Amino acid sequence: MFNILGSLIRQFVFYMLFIAITRAIFLLYYTRLIIDDNIRLSEVLASFTHALRLDAVAASYMVIFPFLILVIQSIYSPKWLNIINKVYTAIILSAYSLITTAELGIYGEWKTKLPAKALNYFDHPDEIYNTAPTGTFILLISLFLIQVGGSFYLYNSFFYKNLVNVKRNWIFTILFFILTPGFILMGLRGGVQEIVIVQSDAYFSKHNILNIAATNSGYNFMQSYFENRNNMDKNPFTYYNPEEAKQTVSKLYEVPKDTTDKFLKVKRPNIVFVILESWSADLLEELGGKKGIAPEMSKLASEGLLFTNIYSSAERSEQGISCLFGGFPAHPISCFTIQPDKYKRTPNLNHILKNEGYFSSYYFGGQLIYGNMKGYVYYSGFDRIAEIYDFPSDIPQGKLGVHDAWVFNRQLLEIDKDKKPFFSVMYSLSTHAPFDMPMTHRNFVDDNYQNLFLNSAFYADSVIGDFIRKAKTKEWYDNTLFIFIPDHSHDTYKKWAYPSPGYCKTFMLFYGNVIDDKFKGHTIDKLASNVDFPATLLAQMDLNASEFKWSKNIMNPYTKEFAYNSFEEGIGWIRPWGYFFYDNNYETFRSIELPDSLKTQTIKEGKSFIQVVFQDYMDL
Repeated sequence: MFNILGSLIRQFVFYMLFIAITRAIFLLYYTRLIIDDNIRLSEVLASFTHALRLDAVAASYMVIFPFLILVIQSIYSPKWLNIINKVYTAIILSAYSLITTAELGIYGEWKTKLPAKALNYFDHPDEIYNTAPTGTFILLISLFLIQVGGSFYLYNSFFYKNLVNVKRNWIFTILFFILTPGFILMGLRGGVQEIVIVQSDAYFSKHNILNIAATNSGYNFMQSYFENRNNMDKNPFTYYNPEEAKQTVSKLYEVPKDTTDKFLKVKRPNIVFVILESWSADLLEELGGKKGIAPEMSKLASEGLLFTNIYSSAERSEQGISCLFGGFPAHPISCFTIQPDKYKRTPNLNHILKNEGYFSSYYFGGQLIYGNMKGYVYYSGFDRIAEIYDFPSDIPQGKLGVHDAWVFNRQLLEIDKDKKPFFSVMYSLSTHAPFDMPMTHRNFVDDNYQNLFLNSAFYADSVIGDFIRKAKTKEWYDNTLFIFIPDHSHDTYKKWAYPSPGYCKTFMLFYGNVIDDKFKGHTIDKLASNVDFPATLLAQMDLNASEFKWSKNIMNPYTKEFAYNSFEEGIGWIRPWGYFFYDNNYETFRSIELPDSLKTQTIKEGKSFIQVVFQDYMDL
C-alpha cells in the first residue's frame, strides 16, 4: 500500500527535480548574458521559486501514466510493468530534454522559448545542422545525451523502486483510484485558485532571460502547439492569391500625404492611459447612450477630444491589450499574447516611450495571469507593475480583485513621485463580470444583468471623475494627457445582434490641458479602430510609428476609413458605406449591409485583410 503511494510521490518529486536541473543548465549556458545584464544571484535563484507552480503542472501531466500503472500494480504487479514505466520515463526525459536543448540553441538568436512552429524545421534537418556552428551543434548533442542519460540514471538508482508481488488491499486500491485523480487535477490547473495557471504566472523579472528560464519548457511548447496545431502549415483564411491579397491591403494603407492635424500642444506630455474594461459606446450619452450612466465621462468629453466612430478589433481583454500596445489586430482562433515567441516579434508602445525617457507604470486590480496578460505586460518593460498581490489584504476587494477606486488612489500617490515624463497605465476592472462594485445600485434598465453592468460602469465613471479632480491639484497635471479607451466592447441594453457594428462600437477620449484649445469639446467622427491608437498617439508626439504597420494615424486626413473586428471563427469589416460579418467556419455572412455597387470590392477588402493579418501572425 505505502509502496504504491510512495512510488507516485517519488516519481513526482523526480520530475520536479529533473525540470529544475534543465533550468539550471539553461542559466549556466547563458551565464555570460546574465553577467552582462548585471543580474543579481538572488534574482537568478528566484527563477526557480517562481517556476514551481508551472513545474508542478508539467510534473502532474508526467505522472498521469505512472498513476495508471500503479493502479494496476496495486492488484497485479508483474516485473514487466516496471519495464513499461522505465520505458515511458526514458521517452519523457528524451522529449523534454530535446525541447530544452533546442532552447539552448535558439535563445541566443530568438530570445524566446521554443515555439511549436519549430517542428517545421524537422522537415529539413540538414538546415538545423548547417545553420549552427559545428562546435555548438556537437556541444548541444552532448548536453542532450548527458541530460537524458544522467537523469535516467538518477531516476533508476534513487527514485524508482521495482514493484513485484505487491500485497493486495482492495480498499486502498479503490481509494487510490478515486482520490488521487483529484490531486493530479489540482496539479494540472496549478492549484485551487479560480483562474487556471498560464505561462506568465512564472514571470517576475524585468530581465527577459529570467522569465524565459522560469517558464516551464514542456508546458510552453504544448501550449504553443495546441494554439497553432490547426494552422501550422496553412492559413485557414486564404481566399485569394497571397500577392493579390497583399496588394488589396496595401492600398488600404496608402496615404498620398504624410501629415497630421495636431491636437497636442506639447510633444512630451506625461501620459495617463486608462484602459476601460468592456466599455461600449452605449454607455456614453454623446454616442447615443442613456443619460446618467457615465456623467463624469460626459463632462470630460465636453472639455476634451472625443473620437466617436471607433470599433474594437478584439472580443477579449487579452486580445485588446495587444491592439492598444502593439497595434496588432485581433484575429480568430488564437491570440498572440499567450504566445511569448510571437509577441516578442511585434512593436510595443511602451518600448517607444521608454526610449524617449519616459518612466512607465502599470496598474491592475486583478490577477495579471488572466489571459496570460502578465507575460505581455512584463515584456512591455514597465518600470513598475502592480496587481492584486501588491495591494494590502485589508483593502476592499470584489471577486476578481481590488476595486478601481483603490487602484486609482495608489496610482495617483505613486506617479506624484515618479520621474517626469511618465507613462502610467491603469487597467480598470469593475466593469467585468460579476460587477460586484462597492456602491448602492441604481435602476437604469429592467434587465437585471444589464443593470448590473450599467451600475458597474456608473461606479467606474464616478471613480474616474474623482481621480481627475484629485489630479488637478497636482503640479504635473497641466503637462499631462489623459487617455480613455476600452479594450473591447460589451453586450448592452440595446440588444445589438452579435456580431454587428453596434455590438463592437467603442470610443477614444483624449483629455487635459495639453490639448489645443481649438480641439477641446470637439469630436472626431472618422471611422477607425482601437488598433489605430499607437500610430495616432505617436504622430502627435512626432515619433516614428512605422513599426506599427497595422495601425494608422487617424489624425491624418488622408488615411482611409475602415475598421476591422474579429470574433471566433469570423471577421467583421466596416466601411463608411456599409459592413459585413463573415463566419469562416460556416462560410456564411452573419450580417451584411452593402450597396450593390461596392459589395464585391468591400468583401474582397475585408477577406484580404484577415488573410494577410493571420498570415502575419503565423509568420511571427
